[in-house]
Amino acid sequence: MTSTPPRDEPVFRSGGSEDGKVAAILAWGLYILSIPSANVLVLIGLVIAYAGRSSATGVALEHLNAQIRLFWSVFWWTIACWIAIAISALASIIVIGIPFLLFFLLVWFLISVWFTVKSIFGLIALLGDRAP
Repeated sequence: MTSTPPRDEPVFRSGGSEDGKVAAILAWGLYILSIPSANVLVLIGLVIAYAGRSSATGVALEHLNAQIRLFWSVFWWTIACWIAIAISALASIIVIGIPFLLFFLLVWFLISVWFTVKSIFGLIALLGDRAP
């Protein structure tokens, strides 16, 4: 026989709107600090996002999923840029690769800036309880 608690006592259960919010805030903060840390803190932020995703709900879960998607999209674009930079550097031997080298270095820099700006806007949205 189960008894139900009286109506005047609070019932504590998981699944509240704040579940996972701390992990999402930490991950956004570490993403923002990626440039000064030479991208070391991004990896820690990714681990926090993956770990926090299992217990997160609501807006926090959306932010954690967005952080994971953001990391992997930027990771693959950066890999593509570095491959293009390497090919352009080799082609620079015959001078034709220099403009391409400069272009791909600029693209790589813009990807890094975009990642940081997107992370700042994500943190602002999370603090305002809005979706990313």
